[in-house]
Amino acid sequence: MSDASEIVASGTDQEPVKTDEQLIEEAVAMPKPDVLASDDDEPYEPTDIFAWANNMYQYKDQVKYELFLINKNHVMYSAKLAPELEKQLQPLFLTNILEFVLNGAAEGLVVRGFEEAEAEDNVLQRTRWKNVDKLVEVMHWIRTQEDEIVQFVEEEHDLKRLKAVMLRGTHPAMPEPFYIIKALPRAQMMKGDGAWMVSGKVFMPFEDAVALKIPADNQLLVIGQDLFVFSQPKLRSLFSYDAKKNSIAAKKAQEIIDKFNLSFAEGEDLQTMIKGNKGLINKLQKLEISEEITKDKILDHGEELDVSLMTDEAGAIIIENPKDLARFINLINDDYIESNLTGVRYEVIKKRELRPPKPEE
Repeated sequence: MSDASEIVASGTDQEPVKTDEQLIEEAVAMPKPDVLASDDDEPYEPTDIFAWANNMYQYKDQVKYELFLINKNHVMYSAKLAPELEKQLQPLFLTNILEFVLNGAAEGLVVRGFEEAEAEDNVLQRTRWKNVDKLVEVMHWIRTQEDEIVQFVEEEHDLKRLKAVMLRGTHPAMPEPFYIIKALPRAQMMKGDGAWMVSGKVFMPFEDAVALKIPADNQLLVIGQDLFVFSQPKLRSLFSYDAKKNSIAAKKAQEIIDKFNLSFAEGEDLQTMIKGNKGLINKLQKLEISEEITKDKILDHGEELDVSLMTDEAGAIIIENPKDLARFINLINDDYIESNLTGVRYEVIKKRELRPPKPEE
């Protein structure tokens, strides 16, 4: 393969490094990053990506570029590149983004939050990167624990376990780095039996080497507090974040907060409890809170079905954990039923209303 976007890794004579299993164990043992700490105490200032692109165009040849790799468990590695590959980082990662933004500025490109509109032509969508829990893990690594990021070595870490590549760009004139993230499709990785290379007219096997190809399309860009999303499918596949579902869930959660008096453990609230919880986010998608549904009706219905909820001295419904919240949402959504035929109680996963048959003409 001779494409300029290919990286070839080969064996090294370095000292033994930590294996994937050791790194994953250490990552699990680390204190989870406090998503609501530090930066959330500061006022949110949206990034002007057009001004950023104009400034970056002036500095792009003086920017210091560093490459990192991200595996399926969101463990990060640094990547050591040959000098000829370092020269390819700017055109592979940054050039297309600058062209998209600067050309878009002339053509009326609009930047909108996920909460404001669906994806459409000539619209670049943005959200705060702290809204994406799995991206928070990656940013925590690179912002606060970079000294624990080890260099990638194929014999120890396995190319096939990688899922993404991250470029960090820094310049003295820039207040903070920017980060460009791209998915690494497995189909673009080559190693082992069946991986061939061609030299002139001769095909031959890869020997002591593996290869990967960097995608050319724009995908994700982090600047300041913002995540700019050029590809929603890549955001979903890399970090399991569905912007539309999360936006709907947040709005439904606010409806619950406005209508019901809930009591949470110290440090918890409804929005933080649903954040990153796929099950709860999915439950909230089709939740409809009618005027007829009251706190007393929910408590009585739960007691009848032996799915009771507790209340505190002030009468607020106590939500101690996600299981309590799931029960509460199921009761609002009428997702528990007792069969009149068998007396068996069920949680309804999917339902369709039975309407009276139309009278025959």
